[in-house]
Amino acid sequence: MQGIKIRIENQAVAGVIEALLLVALVAIVISMIQLQYIPQIMEQREAEHMDLVSNQFSSLKSMMELQAITHSTAPISSMLTLGSRELPYFISAGASGEVKVHDKEKWVITVLQNHSGYYYYPLTSITYEAYNVYFVPQTYVLEGGGIIVSQPDGQSVMRADPSLSVINGSFIQVIFNLPVIIGVHGKNLTDGTGNCYIRTNYTRGPPSDNLNDTLSINISTQYPNAWNESLAGMLGTNVNYKKGSSYVEITRKNKDIHLKIEYYYITTQIGPGWVI
Repeated sequence: MQGIKIRIENQAVAGVIEALLLVALVAIVISMIQLQYIPQIMEQREAEHMDLVSNQFSSLKSMMELQAITHSTAPISSMLTLGSRELPYFISAGASGEVKVHDKEKWVITVLQNHSGYYYYPLTSITYEAYNVYFVPQTYVLEGGGIIVSQPDGQSVMRADPSLSVINGSFIQVIFNLPVIIGVHGKNLTDGTGNCYIRTNYTRGPPSDNLNDTLSINISTQYPNAWNESLAGMLGTNVNYKKGSSYVEITRKNKDIHLKIEYYYITTQIGPGWVI
């Protein structure tokens, strides 16, 4: 009777182990990319989107000023990118944003003149709030003709100064071109991630106000730090400054202040479709 020979084959087992190790290696690489590199990439994308919004707000400001200079009533549409999308094939979150017209007289510019008392002008704005996930949330505000940038963990700054000119002579001549933004009901707010269009339409404003012998100019605003730095940069040491939690005020120092306010109305509609 012949003996039975038993042969053990290890090649199949080794192949399975190699496949499992390869899968584990791929999983480790993907996890490393997901946890370390994807947040960095998304943060960079959101930062680039904020730069894009800054340029788009600058274009919007330029279009409004062009409409005021030319007195053209032809509507102009400016594009604004609301958010940035997530990356394909990886776990990531897209950022969205909201743009809104603020035309209620919550914030005002109050001018005190020596002999005529108080004058009031509405301080209206268009605001864009970015709901960023990876990059710091930011708010862009077109207020009083200036572009303000604000974020939760810092002071607001004036990215682009309002249309204000100063002539320093025997008195301080201040000329302020002030846009008054008017929203349209049902067309003053939108949000999301795609592109939207802001349509602005110039409407001739009342005659300019020449407020000679001005005692003080008080700007009631949600962003007093931005306005204070902007005014200080343009007016220098020619006036006195006072800043509170919701206002900034300038008063005359050694010279009289002659203020000329040229204000005009801009009708603004946001989103697809227009109301005529």
